[in-house]
Amino acid sequence: MQWIAPSEKDVATDTLEKRLWAAADQLRANSGLTSAQYSQPVLGLIFLRFAEVRFSVQRAKLEKVSASSRRGSRVDEPAAYHADGVLYLVPNSRFDYLRDLPEGADAGKIVNEAMADIEKHNPQLAGVLPRTYQIFDSTLLKELLKRVSEIPASLDYDAFGRIYEYFLGEFARSEGQKGGEFYTPSSIVKLLVEVLEPYHGRILDPACGSGGMFVQSARFVSEHKKNPSSELSIHGQEKVAETARLCRMNLAIHGLEGDIKEAITYYDDAHNATGKFDFLLANPPFNVNAVDKDRLKDQVGPKRRYPFGLPRTDNANYLWIQLFYSALNEKGRAGFVMANSAADARASEMEIRQQLIKTRAVDVIVAVGPNMFYTVTLPCTLWFLDKGKAKTKRADTVLFIDARRINRQLDRAHRDWTSAQICFLANIVRLYRGEDPDFILGGDETRERLQQAFGKKMRFVDVLGLCKASTLTEIEAQGWSLNPGRYVGVAPGEDVSDEDFKEQLETLNEELEILNTQARELERTIALNVAEILEA
Repeated sequence: MQWIAPSEKDVATDTLEKRLWAAADQLRANSGLTSAQYSQPVLGLIFLRFAEVRFSVQRAKLEKVSASSRRGSRVDEPAAYHADGVLYLVPNSRFDYLRDLPEGADAGKIVNEAMADIEKHNPQLAGVLPRTYQIFDSTLLKELLKRVSEIPASLDYDAFGRIYEYFLGEFARSEGQKGGEFYTPSSIVKLLVEVLEPYHGRILDPACGSGGMFVQSARFVSEHKKNPSSELSIHGQEKVAETARLCRMNLAIHGLEGDIKEAITYYDDAHNATGKFDFLLANPPFNVNAVDKDRLKDQVGPKRRYPFGLPRTDNANYLWIQLFYSALNEKGRAGFVMANSAADARASEMEIRQQLIKTRAVDVIVAVGPNMFYTVTLPCTLWFLDKGKAKTKRADTVLFIDARRINRQLDRAHRDWTSAQICFLANIVRLYRGEDPDFILGGDETRERLQQAFGKKMRFVDVLGLCKASTLTEIEAQGWSLNPGRYVGVAPGEDVSDEDFKEQLETLNEELEILNTQARELERTIALNVAEILEA
């Protein structure tokens, strides 16, 4: 099924966040600062503008109450703000005060002090806010404050969050590979969330970056008319301290709180996660090598973090996959991004994959085309696990979806999914599960597409080139592969395009690099063994 939406440039309007980004990026270019230097301070100013708006609304409410009360005013009590999830701001940390600093003032020093005061009066933000504003000269910093003040105070909180996320995405795009460490494109995250349906429960991201998985989960709950703060218990791990701060700030700007810990997830189970979580979402780093497996040996075995054993290859993909599986409770669901090579990996990785498939927890696998990420052009795969599936009618099947021809071209190097496309893909899964379709995200466009593919009554069937529910017997016959291309097939009239060939070649090259690494490791082991024999 071919579904490529028109370029964003053909349909987009000049939105507020784009105008703000264009102005901020021009100031960055004029300053000579890199995106890495510039990003956190600018995000901190957006955060401060948001905090000021919420503070002002709450202060007005308290002033109104105090005017008609004999109990005295509470407008300067931090607890009166914290009770409603609002940050308390002393006068010198308020956005309007900083924007209107007089000429000659040391703006960088004053903003740093303001951030320190915010943390002092709001302990949940301790160590989170940036303190690097003296890298800007005062003229540039005041211009930035002026630009950020153009965000209207009338915007709702979700709109502030979207501006923050837009800037996160643009910084990730400009920072290249490093940006990918903290940001997963929103359309990928939205599909993960739509398939998982995290209405209520404990949610974990053990490689949480800037917290996009949590924010989108909260948005999903809000769209279904519930309060995410009361429905979701948020937990994250992140190894990079700066990125963990971005996550905490991102949560705060969306009115959320979470337990975000700094840890290297392979070695440290900071949340005592095994068997505890209802939902898990993650975009882990692909094909990581040099993990110290000696430190993992005590965590191997049934009901432990690595229940299926350690892979012999120097590749962490199947460490991550086991961590995701083991963190789920008996009905838990996981959705995560994974390198294509993991679906067909051989030797010890295939043995682990076989064990995983036999648990009946593998629910859905989605093939994603190239250029969906800012940092890599390679295609990837989305994996969905569901421990509760073993007690359903679909226990002995896995749903494969080929979404490589479903996309919107943003520019020559980048693609994403529209809301209608995300909703279409998620509703294929709902139909497969026997659930009713949900059109909150995609509306009539999705309904029309779904009826074209699955009939007016919208009942799941295999669709050549799009989706297939394959049995475990069929999967075993394919060497326990979880590559959707092996099962879904090619729709009538569609040939393998040059792009598909390039994608296949890139995937094979990725697998060849992994095999070469394994071969070199084997050569070293053989050489050491021979040397020991000769020395004996």
